[in-house]
Amino acid sequence: MLRAVAIACVMASPSLAQEFFTLKGHGGPIMDIAVASNGTIATASFDNSVGLWPTDKPVWLEGHAAAVNTVAFYSNHLLISGSDDFGVALWEDQGGGRLVGSHEAKVTDIEICRENSNLFATSSWDATVALWDIGPSFADVLIGLGDWPERRDLAGHTSGVNDVAFSGDCKTLYSAASDGTIRVWDVDSAQETQRLANHGFGVNELIVNDADGWLAYGAVDGGTRMLSLKTGEVIADFTLGRRPILAMAYDRVGKQLAVGDGEGFIMVIDTQQRAITRDFRATKRGPVWALSFSPGGQNIHAGGIEDIMYSWPVATMDEHGPMTGEPRSFLEDPKTLPNGERQFKRKCSICHTLTEGSARKAGPSLYQLFGRKAGTVADYAYSDILTGSEIVWSPETINGLFDEGPDHYIPGTKMPMQRIVKQSDRDDLIEYLRTATVQGED
Repeated sequence: MLRAVAIACVMASPSLAQEFFTLKGHGGPIMDIAVASNGTIATASFDNSVGLWPTDKPVWLEGHAAAVNTVAFYSNHLLISGSDDFGVALWEDQGGGRLVGSHEAKVTDIEICRENSNLFATSSWDATVALWDIGPSFADVLIGLGDWPERRDLAGHTSGVNDVAFSGDCKTLYSAASDGTIRVWDVDSAQETQRLANHGFGVNELIVNDADGWLAYGAVDGGTRMLSLKTGEVIADFTLGRRPILAMAYDRVGKQLAVGDGEGFIMVIDTQQRAITRDFRATKRGPVWALSFSPGGQNIHAGGIEDIMYSWPVATMDEHGPMTGEPRSFLEDPKTLPNGERQFKRKCSICHTLTEGSARKAGPSLYQLFGRKAGTVADYAYSDILTGSEIVWSPETINGLFDEGPDHYIPGTKMPMQRIVKQSDRDDLIEYLRTATVQGED
């Protein structure tokens, strides 16, 4: 059974509308944001967890073995998440959860059918879309009763699928992929019915408003366009040359579209006037990976390379300025660092601390690493492969880990694939860790 632990953190309440606030507590970048109809916020993070924020105290939904890329509210009290561990999990807001299935590669998006409360879709880098039917009771599936969910796979894309969206009646599903295409699927037959667009570059994001007859998409090359759902014709082009487009959100009340890119900007578009109303620098450095509007559209919630979710009132975004957290260590100028420290900060620091305590990171603390048996840091949930491992961390074992890569040195580990090819770089990293992990200096 997946578990959750509630912890306290200091922030402004997410229930505040038209005020600037932040949500702090994650140990890694924010990959996705979802908002329930009652205003509750969920954040998916590189730290392998989902943060659920009904008040100023988050509930941590933990159980994924890798970064959580996507989260969606099934209802105000039930959620679904997808991860780099290929898994799809169901959750209740008090923390109970269960893995219900998996793809053959990382899960990139979850879309809930609002017309049929039993149906949701997932996209994956295994080049497929999955349609999941929960059946008569989400609660039964959550505790493993019955043969639900039922699943059908939609195959046809030639590379990873990045995003999916249902039509309003959920009879049609749209998918966007790295192969540059936007495809249209009949949900009942699970068959492709149309190739709506072939952009040429990978398409990362899409929003569908079939009531108004358009689909908006964002692509790797920065392309940001609205298409006619009937003809596929481009009816508006908002491309500004910033690449790639990494996030989109739509406010159905105010009919405004938000677009986040790799250069740290959030563009807000009036979809009725088809005009850009705001172009806001949201980060001092790094991308905007996640966007979601508050229920009434007053605020835009955003996440990026920081461990913090930011929320700006749309009407006064420019008055509050961009994300202002501390610079991430892996973004420091490598020319200013000794080689061993440079290797650590660029290859390891996003997942590991050097100080005592794992600090909700995706990996355990490296404090007092040398001579420690693998899988023994008390405040970190290891994969089964490392629990009871006979590996003892030493210059030799650390060298082997980065020479072969974690996936070969410890098959089955949830540590991401990471090799350091040059022996001199491995030697410098080991020497840096020998000093820094004893002193606990970051």
